[in-house]
Amino acid sequence: MSKYRITIEGKVYEMEIELLPEDSMVPAPKKEAFKEFRGADKDTTVRIIDPSAQKTTINETGAVTSPMPGTVIRILKSEGETVKNGEVVLVLEAMKMENEIYAPKDGRILKMECSPGSTVAGGETLFEIG
Repeated sequence: MSKYRITIEGKVYEMEIELLPEDSMVPAPKKEAFKEFRGADKDTTVRIIDPSAQKTTINETGAVTSPMPGTVIRILKSEGETVKNGEVVLVLEAMKMENEIYAPKDGRILKMECSPGSTVAGGETLFEIG
């Protein structure tokens, strides 16, 4: 289960989201059990309270992308080095918090796309693993 903090129109709301299998039959909550927001301002923000579920994003090519915008403050592994699943590869600072970016699988760092001090956008490739 992931916890999120959402700010909408200056009010802060906390929520928990649980991913369920598509075939699970869960009854819809009663209308009074949730609040729906429509037409919220463009500056609506979502903050992840427990970012551990968002540490790595990998695609089919082995590119690991940044889960959020931030600044790379430390790189612990270099191109050509082998890594184990769950090993810290680099540290990204975002919202005044240090976020460790892990190797999503065993492999070798094929290409490091960033350097210490680099500012990266959410979704930008940080490194490639093969």
